[in-house]
Amino acid sequence: MVAVSQQIPAFCEGIQYFGELPPQFDSYGKAPAIAEGQTAIADPTDSTAAYQTLLYADALRYLILQMTASKASGHPGGFASQAEAYAGLVMLGYKNIVTEVGHHAPGFYSAMFLDRSLEDMGIETVQQLRDRFRERHGLLGHLSGYIPGLLAPAGPLGQGQHFAMAGALLHKDTLFPFTLGDGGMGEPYPMSSMVHFHTAFPNVTNFLPVLVWNGFSQEHHSMVSLQTNEQMMAYWHGNGFEEVVLVDAKDFDDQNQSGAFVDSTAFSFGQRLAFTKAVLIGVDEAARSALSGKLTVFIIKQLKGAGVHARGAKSHNLYGHHTLENADIIAGLKANALPAEVWNLVRTNCERAGGGPASKVAVTESVLPLPELKDLPLEEYAVGGDKKVSTTAMGQLVAHVGQIDRNYLVTNADGNEASGIGNINQALKIIHPTEDSLYNQTPNGQVYEPLSEDACAGLAAGLALFGARSLWCSYESFAINGLPIWQTVTQAMAELRRPTPSTVTLFTAGALEQGRNGWTHQRPEIEAYFAAMMRNGNVFPLFPPDANSIQVCYEWALSTVNKGIVITSSKSPLPIRTTFEQTRQALQDGAIVLHNSPNEKTIVFAVVGDMVLMPVYEAATQLQEQGFGVRIVSVISPRRLYRPSDVAWDICAEPDGEFLADAKFEQFFGGDALIGVTGGASTMLEPIMLRSTAKRDTFCWKRGETTATPAELMALNGITGNTMAKRAIDLLR
Repeated sequence: MVAVSQQIPAFCEGIQYFGELPPQFDSYGKAPAIAEGQTAIADPTDSTAAYQTLLYADALRYLILQMTASKASGHPGGFASQAEAYAGLVMLGYKNIVTEVGHHAPGFYSAMFLDRSLEDMGIETVQQLRDRFRERHGLLGHLSGYIPGLLAPAGPLGQGQHFAMAGALLHKDTLFPFTLGDGGMGEPYPMSSMVHFHTAFPNVTNFLPVLVWNGFSQEHHSMVSLQTNEQMMAYWHGNGFEEVVLVDAKDFDDQNQSGAFVDSTAFSFGQRLAFTKAVLIGVDEAARSALSGKLTVFIIKQLKGAGVHARGAKSHNLYGHHTLENADIIAGLKANALPAEVWNLVRTNCERAGGGPASKVAVTESVLPLPELKDLPLEEYAVGGDKKVSTTAMGQLVAHVGQIDRNYLVTNADGNEASGIGNINQALKIIHPTEDSLYNQTPNGQVYEPLSEDACAGLAAGLALFGARSLWCSYESFAINGLPIWQTVTQAMAELRRPTPSTVTLFTAGALEQGRNGWTHQRPEIEAYFAAMMRNGNVFPLFPPDANSIQVCYEWALSTVNKGIVITSSKSPLPIRTTFEQTRQALQDGAIVLHNSPNEKTIVFAVVGDMVLMPVYEAATQLQEQGFGVRIVSVISPRRLYRPSDVAWDICAEPDGEFLADAKFEQFFGGDALIGVTGGASTMLEPIMLRSTAKRDTFCWKRGETTATPAELMALNGITGNTMAKRAIDLLR
């Protein structure tokens, strides 16, 4: 390394190695390729643009390795193999970039550092970048909702395309590239979700998969590593992609590297420049194609780990010995070392690209304007009157919201009509290329129906994260397949730097209604998933007991921000037990007393659900006939029933610290015996069981079976009036 010829910029504090000026710097590095006042390079075929794109790629590689090695932890290899593609996108002015690969986080952090986005969180130098990597209140190991300039979180594979498609749907003149690993491409979700989206929205093509085809996944060769270029292109064409732009580093190799995947950083400088120019031109071609109405993919084929400490799967992860004193790390850093002049040049280009730091220009850095929802058409039914279907009552409100807000989207994989919400289809129409009034189908509808819960949850949650209203509907039985991305989004919302509409779900046709379908349609363990998530602080499962209550629950959900709200309801006609005002109070208190007949000894039933109230009322009748007092409490929002210390509410970006006070809890649940009842997982009753000091027991779901009626299915699980009454009496002995 030689002494630099220019004073080191302040932001470079923490860089351990500075290098020599690269060849031809006097010709191509005199002035930034993105001119002052411009947002992108003028010509992707210009050698100066390619040259400075290459410098940017090397700067990214250096920072990735410097940052990860400073903690001997993290994932440098995947992003390094496509650094030229990411650099090309930014130099072309594109800043709304997401990823399917959480392991690309160090590269995204490096990019946000270079364009000064991270200054919004107090990271102004490379030393601070190093210090706060993989630290709390810093740069998490995978992308989160906390980092300025980054549009979406990234964790489990197969999710990034949902965010890109949500952005594309809401901002039709903006390009949303997303990086996709060839390891993650083996997941079933990315391609199927993109194909269905394109069928539903054929004119929305402004999302761009950037396939990082580097031959390896996390610990071994990728499953597509033996495909030829022709086979890979045919795969994408066969799935409906009109334009496939592939740039293969092998075509530029002048070092006789073996194998189909090669490292461009080993080329002569002239060939490195030629490869980078090809990538830049290819990315520009792909971007223009996507923005012009063609479903397009850009593929960069280059060996995993290009330019860092190792190659292949061995480059994926740093281990404890990969410190800044490790020989491989030192060699990688020195190979990418740049002089101060280059760091200044790269930063200037990054600042100017796209019109400024991503933290200022990315679409998710501001609140999306939404149409105002004035008086919802709530219809209050008489308590004790005719039975009503709760889901249908909510469907009327959903239809109203969609007619006012044209960005509003309802997703359902298994059909709305089967869940008692056919009125949604009638009002908003199913998005379908085949127009058919009998089936409420039209190309311009607002009901999105792929046969994949992942695709349903992904687009609905992605839209909410990007600032729009949405609703994911599902049978309780099947929703589990969509929960990973819903959980990712709700966690991101908990730390998001701006308010955004809560992601709302409606889960219908619970296990108790699915007797004749058998255990394949009886999976109420999903409620245990949400019970665990309640402690996250921003997750609110709601269990309205009737058609009045569900309307108020949805009205409240629409008024909230940065929450995950799960409404679970039956599709069967059930009695009206509550008024609107009672549910409004229950959304604050967590519960409402439905029945109270005090006596010397009082038995309390804490009930989660609607249909399961029927055997509870039977038990109450039996107990009252025997001289016991009975109180039936409908638990509508169990999250409110935790103690404040049970829940991480105080570290949420939009904190909600409302919990039921001890005195009010005693009014609801205080008695001589307490029976918790749910048609789902017992863990949803945990907030009550933690706080109660009474003798208590739980009746809940055990397993599924084929039965003729809900009552028979409840009996199989021990949930009958007789068994509950008997157990209550036993507790009093």
